[in-house]
Amino acid sequence: MAARQQISFRLEDYDYDLPPVLIAQHPSTERDRSRLLVLDRLSGAIEHSCFDRIEQYLRPGDLLVVNDTRVVPARLTGRKHTGGMVELLVLDAYKPCEVGAVEGYCCLTRASKGIRKGQVIELSEGVCAEVIAAPVDGKAQVCFHGASHIVDILDRIGQTPLPPYIERNSGQAADDDRVCYQTEYAANPGAVAAPTAGLHFTKSLLNRLGDSGIQIAALTLHVGYGTFSPIRCADIREHRMHPEFIEIGKQTAEAVNRAKREQRRVVAVGTTVVRTLEWLYEKDGEIAPFQGMCEHYIYPGRRFAVVDCMVTNFHLPRSSLMLLVSAFAGRPLILSAYRDAVLERYRFFSYGDAMLIM
Repeated sequence: MAARQQISFRLEDYDYDLPPVLIAQHPSTERDRSRLLVLDRLSGAIEHSCFDRIEQYLRPGDLLVVNDTRVVPARLTGRKHTGGMVELLVLDAYKPCEVGAVEGYCCLTRASKGIRKGQVIELSEGVCAEVIAAPVDGKAQVCFHGASHIVDILDRIGQTPLPPYIERNSGQAADDDRVCYQTEYAANPGAVAAPTAGLHFTKSLLNRLGDSGIQIAALTLHVGYGTFSPIRCADIREHRMHPEFIEIGKQTAEAVNRAKREQRRVVAVGTTVVRTLEWLYEKDGEIAPFQGMCEHYIYPGRRFAVVDCMVTNFHLPRSSLMLLVSAFAGRPLILSAYRDAVLERYRFFSYGDAMLIM
């Protein structure tokens, strides 16, 4: 690693200037043809490449760990019996909440005059939502009628919940966002945001990496809406993450432990994989199979015990994701790389270009 840098805990020190025109509104026409900025943490060197050439920077024996969560079209719109419009964002489609004897789900709500317990919201295709607990901080417990399972409902009538910085003329996700805002290996439904570092991989690229001796393993972290929540405290140490559901099976846990024992590199695809692996190691001193909630927060000053390299996108200033990559590579080096990316006209955020930090 480079020489130890003075750590700043001031949120304002994790800001940078970004022309709005560089915020990607649509994905690349070909996933693996996005640009790739390669950052060497030891030397500080930067290379500009293309994502389909990432194999040049990986080694046979590297373990590539991906997040196989699937984004569910969790945004629903409907009407109250009075005619007022209501928007619901289902936050926990992966796991029902229990409210008394009724199966309910936690939803962010938006309505012109609010909603109250007992109200019924008419959606579409014969589906309705009943508010079974009064909203608190904009969140309500809701049960659904008209289909057997919440994921079935969302797949039928839901809309993809895009980040607030992606604009659509209608205010809704375009039809192709259902495909584009999803990794090729998405398998387990439950996320309301994509693990965007994985959007650049195609099946053919993954096959090529496998053929070259790079191992691939998967875990699940259902990315929550909290990933878009801004940090509001001036001292970054005071921030708290929203809990998210994670699951890692025995096969992936053993693959990571074996790679570490054999001194092979663990390459995390995305900040969600980084947080999961580092939290599991911090908790148990190794990677063990686990299923449950995680709210691990990584900011400068935290040590990394598992992850050696990271594939990631370019993140919002002053965000928890910006803090994580700054913890991994050092704040001065990350800010320098981001300035370079701006000068080179890289595309930023969820649908933008990629970065490999080695």
